[in-house]
Amino acid sequence: MPAPLDDVIVLDLTHVLAGPYCSMTLSDLGATVIKVERPGTGDDTRAFLPFKDGKSAYFAAINHGKKSVALDLKSEEDRAVFDRLLARADVLLENFRPGVMERLGYGWETLHAKHPGLIYGAVSGFGHTGPDAKRPAYDMVVQARGGVMSITGEKDREPVRVGASIGDIVAGMYLTQGVLAALYDRKTTGQGRKVDVAMLDSQLAIIEHAVAMTSVTGTPPGPSGARHPSVTPFETFHASDGMFVIAAGNDVLFERLCICLQLPLADDPRFATNPARCENARLLKRLIEAVTLDNTCAHWIARLTAAGIPTSPIQNVAQVLKDPQILARNMVVDVLDRNGRHAYTAAGNPIKMSGLEDRTTRPPAPDLDGNRGEILRWLGEK
Repeated sequence: MPAPLDDVIVLDLTHVLAGPYCSMTLSDLGATVIKVERPGTGDDTRAFLPFKDGKSAYFAAINHGKKSVALDLKSEEDRAVFDRLLARADVLLENFRPGVMERLGYGWETLHAKHPGLIYGAVSGFGHTGPDAKRPAYDMVVQARGGVMSITGEKDREPVRVGASIGDIVAGMYLTQGVLAALYDRKTTGQGRKVDVAMLDSQLAIIEHAVAMTSVTGTPPGPSGARHPSVTPFETFHASDGMFVIAAGNDVLFERLCICLQLPLADDPRFATNPARCENARLLKRLIEAVTLDNTCAHWIARLTAAGIPTSPIQNVAQVLKDPQILARNMVVDVLDRNGRHAYTAAGNPIKMSGLEDRTTRPPAPDLDGNRGEILRWLGEK
């Protein structure tokens, strides 16, 4: 069966992470992605560590399977090529600061008038409206301003950035959703839409519990370490040889946990309900750890799993890449080189869909301008 987006052409002007993450997802779903890069240097991430054989593994992990053409949009000759690409494209993605595309003559209003079916996807730090629309931003800036850093880390310690670049990645995911919705809408209306996603907006959208707590209590929550601020017990616990996670997210699971640990706490009024457990979370943690410290992480994980209680070891990335469940879901894939050999390791496609081939390999990441000849032939150039 064909992939869902086999007939979709994406013209991708984005660079670094948020936009390329969106185009990577669209590519995994079957779209043809033509990456338009700056002549000479290309995407900034071509210079990001780590390197293998002189090429960036970071770039390869996000840009595998795409095609690359280098175009200077201030050059009349290159603009002519770009105009021909626009005439064939279904989606245009860009992550410049607002106003840049307009100055180049390729803003939404201009493109929509010339290509009414074209979907225009834009991702930027602060969006295309509002007083700060033209300010620059990176992942850490929006994590800080969007409230995420204020609830991340240990209590009474300095704020910390989330280890993954969620400022970029979440915005890229929302841009993907918007583009897919616009493609669906176009089937009925025949019209393209502009999709405007801000990294800052996306951070607020993912701190749902913090927004609810602040709006109800008037007091913004602070960091709570590994503990969930609204559910208890739902955090890390010490065993004799390290730490592991217990997530007993309701009263039934808490009762099972008490039976498993032989702790007569399920009917104790201090712990009988989730609000009571949250109020007495520190005391409950000490009581649980008085038991779990007597044996190993592996012992408790096996015992709790057998009882149907959500639990997990705390794995580093090397362990995750060897996790049997991860491997069974084809979430570790090989990015190939030009000769069909393994070059890099990347995360697989988390979207598993009937009829969509879940390949164990990915085509190579493109060399800068490496597909110019192919693209010009496709456009009908000599």
